[in-house]
Amino acid sequence: MSLIEIKDITKVYQMGEMQVHALRGVSLMIERGEWVAIMGPSGSGKSTLMHVISCLDTPTSGAYILDAVDVSQMTENELAVIRNRKIGFVFQSFNLLSRTTALKQVMLPMQYGRNGGRVPVAERKQRALEALEMVDLGNRIHHKPSELSGGQQQRVAIARALVNAPPILMADEPTGNLDSKAGREVMDIFHHLHEERGITLVMVTHDEAIGAEAGRVIRLFDGKIASE
Repeated sequence: MSLIEIKDITKVYQMGEMQVHALRGVSLMIERGEWVAIMGPSGSGKSTLMHVISCLDTPTSGAYILDAVDVSQMTENELAVIRNRKIGFVFQSFNLLSRTTALKQVMLPMQYGRNGGRVPVAERKQRALEALEMVDLGNRIHHKPSELSGGQQQRVAIARALVNAPPILMADEPTGNLDSKAGREVMDIFHHLHEERGITLVMVTHDEAIGAEAGRVIRLFDGKIASE
């Protein structure tokens, strides 16, 4: 069975008296270990699709089977548990806490363990150190975001996304705020995670060159899949 299976998903937003159909019957499958880029013009539905895949939102209709579990109509609390166990997030804007060191940023997702119990501080610290070493920031663990370059901040965000060892990494315009050198470093990390660690990568991007590095490109237009 595919790791991600979406069946005839729709998403409709009510904007006053008007209905906005963001997704119109989208179906797709993503296999374990795949690297998929989701692309499309503004308003195509790519961000909405990413929110559904990442369990940040539920579809209006259709089914979403994630790792053999139907998550389509789960409550917000149930979805939060799924996200903590299954999905790591990397955003364009880094989403780091301004007064918190890199080490403590990466420790945050481990505040509570898989079964709801608190993870011991020593274990959290060790796993955070290992995640930061993975993105070549072992010498920046006590630095705050203002003391790091944009590329280094994004690598902290990647380490934070990886620290719970999720099978899926969701990346939303991960190089959008970076210069070409820092963007290349981030993409090299993604290649390593995909090829050496077998992580499933789902990436939203508008950059054709970045999208071309994925194994498969899914293009959306007007809420439907135009090609894949």
